[in-house]
This record gives sequence, C-alpha cells and structure tokens, in this order.
Amino acid sequence: MHKSNRFLAAAAIAVSSFGVLAPRADANHRSAEVVVEWNQLLQQNVGGPPFSQVRTYAMTHIAMADAIVAIEGGYQPYRVRLGAPHGASAEAAAAQAAHDVLVVLIPTGQTAFDTALQTRLASIPPGRRASGVVVGKKVAAAILEWRQNDGFAAANPQPPSFLASTLPGIWRPTASGPAQFSRFGDVEPFGLLTATQFLPLIQPQLESTEYAEAFEEVKNKGRATGSTRTDEETRFAQLFASAGPFINTTTPFRLWSNVARDVSQSRGYSLTQTARVFALLTASIHDSLQTSQTSKFIYRLWRPETAIAQAAVDDNAATIAENPWVPLLVTPPYPSHASNMTCIGAGAARMLANVFEGDAESFNATWYTATTPPAILHAQPYTTFSALARDEGLSRIWGGIHFRFEIDASEVSCYRVADYIYDNFMTPGRR
Repeated sequence: MHKSNRFLAAAAIAVSSFGVLAPRADANHRSAEVVVEWNQLLQQNVGGPPFSQVRTYAMTHIAMADAIVAIEGGYQPYRVRLGAPHGASAEAAAAQAAHDVLVVLIPTGQTAFDTALQTRLASIPPGRRASGVVVGKKVAAAILEWRQNDGFAAANPQPPSFLASTLPGIWRPTASGPAQFSRFGDVEPFGLLTATQFLPLIQPQLESTEYAEAFEEVKNKGRATGSTRTDEETRFAQLFASAGPFINTTTPFRLWSNVARDVSQSRGYSLTQTARVFALLTASIHDSLQTSQTSKFIYRLWRPETAIAQAAVDDNAATIAENPWVPLLVTPPYPSHASNMTCIGAGAARMLANVFEGDAESFNATWYTATTPPAILHAQPYTTFSALARDEGLSRIWGGIHFRFEIDASEVSCYRVADYIYDNFMTPGRR
C-alpha cells in the first residue's frame, strides 16, 4: 500500500462495492470491553524483563484478534485463518483465546485468568458460548505452536557470550553489569521479515562535530547533579524509567495500551476494531524493540557515562573528559545505539496514528503508583501520539543514558517498522 493511501484503508472496511466483507451490523455496537478486560489482566500479572513482556502482549492480542475475526470478519487474520460456525460468540472466542495463551505464558496468574474467563462466559448464551470457546481454543493453540520455537528461549545467553572491549567508542559494561539479551535479534519477529529489516543508521564517527554536540548535550542534561535539565525534563526521565520520586508500575507497554484503550473507547470502536488496534499496536512495539536491541549488538557503541569518562581517548578535541561522571538514571546493561525506549514509543505512536487515521488526538498519558490498588501518580495531556513518543525518547537524554543521534535514528527506523506491519497485517478484506 502506498504511504499516501495508508490512512484511507480503514475507511474501506464498510464499502461493500469494493468487495470488502464489513463487520456484522451488531458488531459495530457490541461492547469491546472483553479486549480491554484481558489487556488489563495481562498488565496486572505480567512480569520479567521487557523483552519477555512485549512478546506476551503481542501473542495475547494477536490470538484475541484472530479469534474475533474468524467469527466477525472485516479484516484479514493476523496469523491464524480459521472458519467459525454461524452464531458463535466472538466475546467467548476472544476470552478463551487470551486465557489459553496467558496460562501458558504467565502460569502464576492462572487463578485470576480462570476466574475472569468463567465470569465472562457465564454471561453468554450456552450455544453461542460453546461455539466461541472452540474457536478461541483453536486459535490460542495455533499461536502457541507458532511461537514455541521462535528463538526466544535462547535470546538471553549467559555471559560472557558477548565480550566487552576497551577500544574507544566500543561498549564496555557499566555498573548494571554484563550485556543482556544479546541474541534478541535471532527471535522470529511478529511482522517484519528480519530483525534488521529497518536497521537504524549507524552512529556518527567519534571525531565528528555531530558526535561532539550530542556528547555535550547529554553531559550537561543527563548528569545526576548540577545538570541543565528543567524540572519537567527530570520528571519525564524518572517517570519513563520508574526512578527516584517517580517510581511507578506503568511500563511503556502498559502506558501505550492504556492510550489505545482510551482512544478506542472514546471513538466507540467495535469489538473487531478494538481487537485490531491492540494486535497491530503490540506487534509493532515488539518488532520496534527488537529492531533497536538488535542494532545495539551490531554497532556496539559505548554508553554516555563511559564516553564522558574516556573522552581523552576519542580523538575529538571538542569533547572534554569528566571522571567520575554519573548519569541521572542507571545505565541499562547493553550497548547504546540505538535507543530501545525511543523505538517503543515511535513504533507505538506511528501505529496508533495509522489505525486512528491521523496523529492528532487528545488524550492523557497516565502513570500509576506502585501501591495496591494503584493511584494516579502523574497524568500528562497530549494532542498528538508523536509528542508522547518524542518525550519518551528524549527522556533518555535527560536521564543521561543516550545521545540525541540515537533518538533521531530510532524514530526514523521504528516509524518504518509500524508502517510495514500496518500495510501488511490485518488489512481490510474478506477472511
């Protein structure tokens, strides 16, 4: 699909003259709360490293979307093409699919998942419920089989599988320890052909003016004490990292899921439309994160705290060493270029702009405290998806753990990730 036509695609789903199978009339008015319900259950129970979490989000939402589309139609399935008996309940199918995926991926949450499933199914007429359950079980089994040998089990080999270096510009461990998830690029993507399909551009040479300018910016903005950050920049750095006085339970995956939830609900999206939004969003976030994490182990750039301490050996007269130099945030345990946080935000924002047919949207980004039940820690109003993504990326400069050229490269690359997935998955049409 040509980029200029991308935002017109969603409008085509109801135009029967184009040969498109529109969602059933009752689906346009049906509550989409089952998709949101299981997204919230996932949020409450998921744990572990972000690379594991993002895989769980994508598998769960693709399973729900394909179970719903099997019954309602309107879009091509994301992965599983399945017929469904007439009258089968799409709500039952979605709930069963999510349940069956999550009890395998998060076995500690099985009690909560079982309870939620039984409550949802109890409200659906028996005949429609039984048929929907069958569809949901089949789709979940197919999704689990698809990802069973996707390479994720070997994505985080034990050190010293990735060796550090003492050469100028090359990554070496910081206080956070040896490199983690050095083989995440070997995992099968959810939408891309390979993890390097939209590889970010390489960083500038250490001797360049561009490097020196980015060096100076993070040195001044990102230091723990005596920085030139504004109070707002400090707050954003700590909110996105869950650090300092802004420790919270809102991972970027949870943050963007809640934005998708709020906008879908404000627009009155149907069950099918909402399921599609979440499936495309979570797949885009996964492949965006994989794209940036893969680039880190190709380019192997040192982190700002190493670069600033070792500036005397970088052959750039414009960079002045400072040792020790301490960043506001703890540096993550892997090389610098490109930026994971930026790619998560860019991939999410671009996908939401695609599915909602434009970047302009009024919404709140909300972070919650770590208390039970969680309370709102901070709510930030936005008028575009891209503005939230930009703050997410820049927060890593303000936190002292990334250079600006990494933010810029990540945005370009992960916008392309989202566009590719949008153009090639769950497109309007007959199932």
